[in-house]
Amino acid sequence: MKFRRDCGCTRAGRRRPPALRAALLPPPLLLLLLLPRAAAAPLPHADSSGEAELDEAAARRAALPDSLRLAQLLHDRAKQLRDEMCEKFTVCQNSVEVLLRNNLNLPRVTEEDGCLLAGFNEDKCLRKISSGLYTFQTYLKYIQETFTSEHQNVESLSYSTEHLARTIRRMVINPEEVFIPDAATQESLHTKLKSTKAWTEKITIHLILRDFTSFMEKTVRAVRYLKNTRSFSV
Repeated sequence: MKFRRDCGCTRAGRRRPPALRAALLPPPLLLLLLLPRAAAAPLPHADSSGEAELDEAAARRAALPDSLRLAQLLHDRAKQLRDEMCEKFTVCQNSVEVLLRNNLNLPRVTEEDGCLLAGFNEDKCLRKISSGLYTFQTYLKYIQETFTSEHQNVESLSYSTEHLARTIRRMVINPEEVFIPDAATQESLHTKLKSTKAWTEKITIHLILRDFTSFMEKTVRAVRYLKNTRSFSV
């Protein structure tokens, strides 16, 4: 997937609209431009007056629009990579898919996670999303090392996924409850993935990208729901 530099002009010499010029930016630069700005600033410490808690709630709300844009972009990039791999390696339909998927133990958003509109549980859902994004880091690292023709794009995807995980973690009432795999857990999973036989590598990558796309689709829905209908209480 190659991108050409573009001056932002049409053939007739007129400037393209900003939205169109943004769509033509290389994926790493485009992702960086959409990183949530509000998440970069540390949250204030609580004090007896309660003003810090109000500022913290405001910071959480302010992070939602940028988080939504980044989540949507991550979904679109993952889907694009998945579709390109399907076309290039014809691995979308395979008889060993179910067996491999069960062995991969990929993060999934289920009804019990409180992310569905019916029975939506704000804090529980945010914990699940953040934990899942952190867990996906090892899987994306494997794709980056194996799907070498898309190394730069997957690296950008991985970096932005971690950034979104940190941003959403800050929205959780108790961030310490977010599960972040430790170094030993990550290394064990990475070793397991690297031991995959060559003939199943492409299927493994396809399944990771497919489930990551599905995870991001549910993330987009949850963050959009929060942005449109909820405010964070202190």
